[in-house]
Amino acid sequence: MSAPLPQPSLEALEAEAVRRGLLLRLQVGRPLGLAWTLRVGVARRLTSEVGRGGLELLGELKGWALPTAAGLRLDTLRVQGQDTAAVGPLICAASFAWALEATPCRQATILAIRDSDSQHRRLVRYFRQLGFLPLRDLGAGPADLAPRLVWGGAGLLMRGDCREGLGRSARRLGLGGLDGL
Repeated sequence: MSAPLPQPSLEALEAEAVRRGLLLRLQVGRPLGLAWTLRVGVARRLTSEVGRGGLELLGELKGWALPTAAGLRLDTLRVQGQDTAAVGPLICAASFAWALEATPCRQATILAIRDSDSQHRRLVRYFRQLGFLPLRDLGAGPADLAPRLVWGGAGLLMRGDCREGLGRSARRLGLGGLDGL
């Protein structure tokens, strides 16, 4: 039996981002009190004359959560810029930590969109590394029309456990040995 994966809190992840010179922010809404909207962003403060202390957005994730165990839906994960190795794991870890701390969600669903074959393969590989497993392929069939409208395109729907994803993301950040974060 393997050791349990570390479970850093959202507060610990924000502190880790600061330690790395990054800002981690979550924007959460609760329209009509029925579900949550989520936007997670990671930015770096610009210090040059040109930047004048502004922010450079390095990555973001948008999603929503329904009040069920399998209700977390992650969408539009984007990472860009230089020196972004920690950005994806910070965004994913923060999303999972938030879901575990603030919602009944324990499982997340994400679409590895099929914009291009090479990008699709990279997304599937990345999500598998976070513990996501394939659920169903969304293609061009009539039964796929409604889910494609919800998810914004064709691709592979994948589901993962939030605790496992949080632990795997924390390990990618080098937080594997820090119990009790």
